[in-house]
Formats: sequence, C-alpha cells, structure tokens
Amino acid sequence: MKFEITFPTIWANFDANSHMRHTAYNDYAAEVRSRFFSEQGFSLTEFSKHNIGPILFSENTKFYREIKLGEDITVNLIFIGASEKFERFKFKHQIIKANGVVSAEISVYGAWIDLAKRKLTTPPEDMIGIFNKLEKVIDFENIILNNK
Repeated sequence: MKFEITFPTIWANFDANSHMRHTAYNDYAAEVRSRFFSEQGFSLTEFSKHNIGPILFSENTKFYREIKLGEDITVNLIFIGASEKFERFKFKHQIIKANGVVSAEISVYGAWIDLAKRKLTTPPEDMIGIFNKLEKVIDFENIILNNK
C-alpha cells in the first residue's frame, strides 16, 4: 500500500524570505502519519480507546530543495523498519514539489506508549494488521529490541 497526501501550502508556514519554515516540513509529515492511521480506522479517538499513543525517539530532516510560497507539495509515508511485534517503528517521508522534485526527507523512529502506565507497549492486533498492509522497502530494517 502506498500512502501520500497533496497539500496546498499556507502562508503561515513561510518565513520572511518566502521559504517554508524548517519545522513546517515536520508538521506536514506528522499530519500524514496521523491521517494514515485515521484512514485505517485508528483515529486519535481509537488510540485513546486502546490507551496507547505514538512517541518519537528521533526525527531527522534532510533538506534538498526549497519550497516557495504558493507551491503545492505531496508528502508520502514509507515504512522502513519495525520490531517483530511492531513495538518500535521507522518511517520515512518525502516532501515532493509539484514538479516531482524531492524537497526534503524526514525519517522518524518511534514506539508505542501505554498512556496509563507511561511505559512502552505492543500495539493492539488491529494496528499490527495495519502495519502488515504497508509496503516495505527493499532494505527494510528489522529492529532488534534489547529486552533487559
């Protein structure tokens, strides 16, 4: 399954030089992750019902080409790694300009937290099914957990 969303850019995401703010790239990536799970039946309300939420350990952005005010962008979601039971996950997002040029890439590494216990947890079976539907990259990383 391929997942991507096209957005019109908005004035609030730009600086005085008419360049997209660096944090706006990450906001669009987070929006795509949220919409992906929502479209698969796991909205924020559903996360609450299961008493879990996503957390990020790292978020790395590489910038290649500027995005200017008024340009539309497409943001995709690429599944690049996971632990055996999907307790941990890695996604990559490409921010693509209307002309097809990749403007930036954002890689995130995260996990699921039990919101009551405030400890890392395994996602529910319904969510594991969602991960299993995602297309994996050729160099997909199997994250090995160090369970002490």
